[in-house]
Amino acid sequence: MTDATPRRIEPGNDEFPDVLASITPSVEQLWVLGRRLDELGPPVAIIGARGPTAYGLEMAYKLAADLASLGICIVSGMARGVDAASHEGALAAGGTTIAVLGTGVDRAYPIVNRKLYGRITEAGAVVSELPLGSGANKHHFIARNRIIAAMSLGTILVQARSARSGAMITIKRCLEYGRDVLAVPGDVRSELSAGPHQLLREGAALCANAGDVLEALSQRLAEAGMSRFGDLESRILDALKGRSANPDSLAALLQADPGLVARALGRLELGGVLVRELGGYRRA
Repeated sequence: MTDATPRRIEPGNDEFPDVLASITPSVEQLWVLGRRLDELGPPVAIIGARGPTAYGLEMAYKLAADLASLGICIVSGMARGVDAASHEGALAAGGTTIAVLGTGVDRAYPIVNRKLYGRITEAGAVVSELPLGSGANKHHFIARNRIIAAMSLGTILVQARSARSGAMITIKRCLEYGRDVLAVPGDVRSELSAGPHQLLREGAALCANAGDVLEALSQRLAEAGMSRFGDLESRILDALKGRSANPDSLAALLQADPGLVARALGRLELGGVLVRELGGYRRA
């Protein structure tokens, strides 16, 4: 159930992400508005430009929706552009999302995202280390980037212009904290591709779909208690060894609910281990 009252949590509280107490500078408190943070699923951040292209918005939205549908909690900063598209994608998929604010949690900023802010507090949470009532300040946003980097198992960069951008500052923090970094490739003619392409040259994992994220973060997700696939997915994979089949025949073979089988097939396809063909599905 969503808590409509902001609450203050500190290191040692069951809900407080322990990692935030060990970074420099450490996080001494978090104000939270919405659901409990420890009930939202393994966190993965999606960040990028405030003025992205249509391609950037589409990629952020789809990645967030696909990952959220698999039980991953999408973390971002509720800024215009890539951040907002990431939150929107997670919400559209019926998943969870966390917005880390550069204001107090009782301030929806930017104002254009006020409705999004309200929806996030229902399906996830907004968090901030700043006292209630704190307004927007450049230094607050720079500081909040370390929280996004630290609390997430990995961070996906969609579009960013240069090393001085807020998104690239967050990526720098990710690398300092030993977090995994993924980058979505873009048009080589676009200055918005400069940041992701720099990361790819330096060894970041290429991210084209949710399957790439599951592969890159598989160990961290397992350590966080998230198995890549459940029992039904494992049974489907066994049934498709050396053959292809359609959803109805699989449901009959496994004596399983057709709706559950269809959703499991979708998760397996997102995970990159199944390929959909004219006659059904086969293992990739």
